[in-house]
Amino acid sequence: MKKILLIPDSFKGTMSSAEICAIMERAILKFEPDARVISIPVADGGEGSVDAFLTALGGEKIKTTVQGPFEQPVEGFFGIINETGAKTGVVEMAAAAGLPLALPRLNPLQATTYGAGELIKAALDAGCTKLIIGLGGSATNDGGCGAAAALGVRFFDKNGAAFVPVGGTLKDIARIDVSGRDARLETAELITMCDIDNPLYGENGAAFVFAPQKGADTQAVQFLDDGLKALAGTVRACLGLDKAAMPGAGAAGGMGYGMNVFLGSTLKMGIETVLDTVKFDELLAGADCVFSGEGKIDTQSLRGKVVIGIARRTKKAGVPLIAVVGDIGDGIEAAYDSGVSAIFSINRVAVDFSKAKARAKTDMALTMENIMRFKRLFGG
Repeated sequence: MKKILLIPDSFKGTMSSAEICAIMERAILKFEPDARVISIPVADGGEGSVDAFLTALGGEKIKTTVQGPFEQPVEGFFGIINETGAKTGVVEMAAAAGLPLALPRLNPLQATTYGAGELIKAALDAGCTKLIIGLGGSATNDGGCGAAAALGVRFFDKNGAAFVPVGGTLKDIARIDVSGRDARLETAELITMCDIDNPLYGENGAAFVFAPQKGADTQAVQFLDDGLKALAGTVRACLGLDKAAMPGAGAAGGMGYGMNVFLGSTLKMGIETVLDTVKFDELLAGADCVFSGEGKIDTQSLRGKVVIGIARRTKKAGVPLIAVVGDIGDGIEAAYDSGVSAIFSINRVAVDFSKAKARAKTDMALTMENIMRFKRLFGG
């Protein structure tokens, strides 16, 4: 009996990881009815991360009201994974500070991550001693100060007045006091999923690279970048930490930086966190084949996103990996060196995304059937 693992990322705006797994499984069983198919839905830290973990591992989704990007109440949520012993909580910051919650008002100068900190606190209140925090899809550029404030870190201006900084007021921070930080953070294990390696500030930093898609014009981008640089200086002076150049510091408007310097979290590639949590290496033992995929495989993918992260492990185990993707960019030959055995696009009639989106599920099914026909032809 063949053992086949399915571990695709979602195709953003088209199909969730769980939907792709279901389509793949139906196609595989049509040609290999006796196969043992194991589905592992994946999300790399952004929207859908909680659901992906709960689908893969089981658990409970907890809803709670927190502050949204502009301090409005929103129904946030976090997950508690079913595990023996210690509880593991999964938080996606987008559930409290994501772009959809900011629409139609996009303004990273004023948006806060305070609600994301409230979600972390709620998970601690629920008894979680390990937390996985997903960054992605944020509407914010506050360096994670809002989330830190929700967990007891205090920020003061030059007059000694305490306040909760946002992107537009980072330069006003004169002093930082972490003495009142939630004591549970000292013993809890925090892992922040982060799939970009941008620094906190500068031309490749949070503001210049990501703030325009959050509503910042050229002047605002520069102002936000200056604020992040000022924040880094105040952190150095008050906390003795110099982490602005840390890979991932610029993730989610600088929240990667804030999670590390204020809350003591480790930054880790999202797919590596997922693979470790679901015990992928154990599942891989004895597998005949792995199917993965993402919306588009391109040069950005080669930096360690879902498909490449999985391929590096399948390569070590000597298990072939087939990537089924929405589209294939130029310059991805290095994917094969990383362990990808073959790449197939589901875009069967070469149409643009607006048209491909409507037929994606059908095209995914037909592409998978073609792959299975080919595999059967050669006894694979």
